[in-house]
This record gives sequence, structure tokens and C-alpha cells, in this order.
Amino acid sequence: MLNLNNIQAKSATWDEPIEMLYACHGKIKNFCQQLLRLPEYLAQHGCNDVVRGSVAQILTYFNQAAPLHHADEEVDFFPLLQQYAPQSHDLIAKLAAEHDVLEENWRILAQELNAILLGDTVTLSAQNVAKFTQSYAQHIEYEEPLFEMGKQFIPPEKLRAIGKIMAQRRLG
Repeated sequence: MLNLNNIQAKSATWDEPIEMLYACHGKIKNFCQQLLRLPEYLAQHGCNDVVRGSVAQILTYFNQAAPLHHADEEVDFFPLLQQYAPQSHDLIAKLAAEHDVLEENWRILAQELNAILLGDTVTLSAQNVAKFTQSYAQHIEYEEPLFEMGKQFIPPEKLRAIGKIMAQRRLG
């Protein structure tokens, strides 16, 4: 059975924005694992309540939380990291550009997931799922060392300040 309700993320607060960024990555990884299981599950069981609930959760996360996460990085964390660790500049430029690719991959996959929810199809392209999940896995692999740099170089009071901004972003 497909189970999307077992997302395990470290509990963090906005006073620890880097830990919140890690927590978002944990959720992304879990949703990607669930997406990888979805084509086979659909083939075996069709579109049932479990699938509809799971797909709705995935759509909500990547339509709402993922863009906020990217904004947290691009608007707040990356500029601050470059200020305190200028050696991060080239990798940050590469990762920021990858956000556009991730969003385009998501747009394609979201169309398929919405079609499943609407009952228009009971199939999901394993190729599109693999492209989406692999690009996120690679992106996270390159991005998380920057989080560690942030812990090392950014003063705690500066981190707390961007944590407040990141929390405010979610309030509207």
C-alpha cells in the first residue's frame, strides 16, 4: 500500500532556519520516494482513495511549500551566505539556476498528477517521475554542504533574523 503519512522530519523552529531548510529537504526526499512508488502502485491498484489523498498531498507540497523553500534560499539564505562565505558564489549561482529546472520538471509532473486527481487517467509517467526525483536528489546533494557552510560562517543573530523573515513569508 502507498503510504504518504509517514513523513519523518526533524523538528525545527524558525530560530534555526538552516534546520528548517534541512527539514524541507527531508520532506522533499520523502515525497520523491513516494512519487517513485506511485506509477507501479497505480498500475496494480488504480486510482483509489489512498492515491487521491497521496497525490493531493504531493501537489500541495510542491505547489505551495517548495516555492517558499526556494524563495527562502534565493532571497534570504544564499545572499547572506555569500556575504560571509564568498567562496560559495559559483555553487550558489548554479543552484539558483537549477531551481528553474526543478520548477519546470514539477510543472510537467503536476499536470499528470492533476489528471489523476480529476479521473482523466490512472497512469503516471515513470520517466517524468524519475527526471523530477533525480534532479531534486542531485540538487539537494550539492545544496546541503552550503547549509553546513552557513552554520560555520554566518553569525547566529543573522540566521535568527532571516528565520523571522522566512516565517513571515508563510504568513502572506
